[in-house]
Amino acid sequence: MREWWTAAEFADLGLPDVPTAKKAVLAMIERVGGNAPDRQFTTENPLGIWRRRQGRGGGREYRMDVLPGAAKAALALRLKRAAAPETPQEAEGAALALRDSAELWAWFDALPQKRKDEAKRRLDALLAVEELQKAGRPRDHALMDMASRIDVSLRTLYGWSHLVGGLDRADWLPALAPRHIGRVAEAEIPAEMWATFVSDYLRDSKPTIAACFRRTESAAQAAGLAIPSMKTFQRRVEAMPKTTVVLAREGVDGLKKLYPAQERDRSSFHALEAVNADGHVWDVFVKWLDGTVSRPVLIGFQDLYSGMILSWRIARTSDAATVLLAFGDLVETYGIPEHCWLDNGREFASKWFTGRQANRYRFKVKEEDPAGVLTQLGVQVHWTKPYSGQSKPIERAWRDFAGEIAKHPAFDGAYAGNSPDAKPESYGSKAVPIETFEKVVAAEIAAHNARAGRRSSVCGGRLSFQQAFAASYADAIIRKAAPAQSRLWLLACEGVKVRSDASVHLEGNRYWDEKLTDMVGHKVILRFDPADLHAGVCVYRLDGAHVVDAPAIDKSGFRDVAEASAHGRARGAFLKAQRTLLDAVRTMSPDEVAAMSMQAEVPEALPEPRAIRPIFGGAAALALQLEREPDQDVEPDAFSRGVGRLRLVTNNAADD
Repeated sequence: MREWWTAAEFADLGLPDVPTAKKAVLAMIERVGGNAPDRQFTTENPLGIWRRRQGRGGGREYRMDVLPGAAKAALALRLKRAAAPETPQEAEGAALALRDSAELWAWFDALPQKRKDEAKRRLDALLAVEELQKAGRPRDHALMDMASRIDVSLRTLYGWSHLVGGLDRADWLPALAPRHIGRVAEAEIPAEMWATFVSDYLRDSKPTIAACFRRTESAAQAAGLAIPSMKTFQRRVEAMPKTTVVLAREGVDGLKKLYPAQERDRSSFHALEAVNADGHVWDVFVKWLDGTVSRPVLIGFQDLYSGMILSWRIARTSDAATVLLAFGDLVETYGIPEHCWLDNGREFASKWFTGRQANRYRFKVKEEDPAGVLTQLGVQVHWTKPYSGQSKPIERAWRDFAGEIAKHPAFDGAYAGNSPDAKPESYGSKAVPIETFEKVVAAEIAAHNARAGRRSSVCGGRLSFQQAFAASYADAIIRKAAPAQSRLWLLACEGVKVRSDASVHLEGNRYWDEKLTDMVGHKVILRFDPADLHAGVCVYRLDGAHVVDAPAIDKSGFRDVAEASAHGRARGAFLKAQRTLLDAVRTMSPDEVAAMSMQAEVPEALPEPRAIRPIFGGAAALALQLEREPDQDVEPDAFSRGVGRLRLVTNNAADD
């Protein structure tokens, strides 16, 4: 039974779990330690699994011990069915004969197209020989004629005929495929030098092969070892598994690119059933109302079914307040979604938004934690994988915005570039006013939603995001928020004092309602939308109870007679209403109240004390002062001192 095999022969056998390319087989043998020096077959080590190949080309031969278990079992079974041939050519044909038809065609299918074309040329030649034989030509004459016609030697043609001997005609094509692998000789690399080279090369700093080879060459000279050329090292690197090289030099992120991303079907949803949210930092410099310049942030919510951008807010930074307001716009305009996929940033994980729902910042939910807006509205939260843009479809929209909106002509000179090395020549020469920026962004997002011909599975290459959303939204069951629920996402300003005119002031605006008259002098909580302060504020007591929604009071021109008349009429109506209320509460006139008070009983006079005990020492002097004439002035201080010395003490009957 045959014992030794080359890597090329292993590749040609089509064994299970064995590659069909020689380089890959050599890499597999290297991984299992099949080339270790202590496993070489010698007279002293008869159990070795590799030896030097004798004959032209050199190289190595291996025992089947280097193969995986399934491959060893399959090869052993084949060898039991056939005797070992005597010549290399017969051995090649016998190896093919051991295969069944399925294995033979599987091996052929993995060959390069060039070798398949060569097999087709050989098959055509043998079929032509058969046709000549059918026409009456002797076999030898037919072979000689065909060899001359296709410009090959007669010996070669006989060899092709021998390869298909005993095989079914349907299996001739794979049997005629060339089995020559090419270069088989390979110079040896000392194990310690290969370990030095590969450890140097497999680093995330990505050193070049040439640099690693020079360092390895210096180490080999110091150790007195001879190493082959750099090309040999390069071939060994190319034979290594690509995944190993990518993981070492590009890290986990690079390795992820070799694995296909998951494609998730969103057509199973309906409009507004599920949304996803994320933040986007614009590559545009914006000038804010206070004169500062920075790159703004957009917080947006996207419908997962259609891909339509439902709501968005622009702010200086990505914070929980902006997330709440953007979600509030979504709910007020369209309704309450059932599911929400969120980024893992702290602005989305804040307690005010997702309180009582676990996330990577809040592993344990406590009973005393406040319920977030999503929790109170019954929205199921799903957290996407951190630093994984593929988990959020809205990232695709951000890419469109970065290429189309950020480079809008209105922002020329304010574009900052998407990376430090991509700054335009006009970098920092301009800052767009925030009002202009918001108008352009609003118009472009509307155009983004309305653009027809979207190629998603829902739009089908015809509809726009907006059309797909509208068609599904019309037939869906949508939950709407009550007016009281709409106050959940407004910002809160605590400790605002109600002024004497029953108004509250916020950011230079005045708000008033009749119910605030009972809160004059008290501090209240105001909930408001910072982007629409003229819409009014919601007033709460400090204990969280809602008082009233107070509208804004607009300023009027100094000479505006119409506004003055309207204000006067409103104040007159207010005063009249309060007088009516007062009359309803005060049911008795002042005369009636006075008459009622005169009917009260007069209390009886107090009884005289039975005994008086005088205090001696200053009483005589005091009596002399009291005997002064009525028109004589008495000093107030002296009178007070005298009264202070008089004390009437009621004695008991025993003191008489």
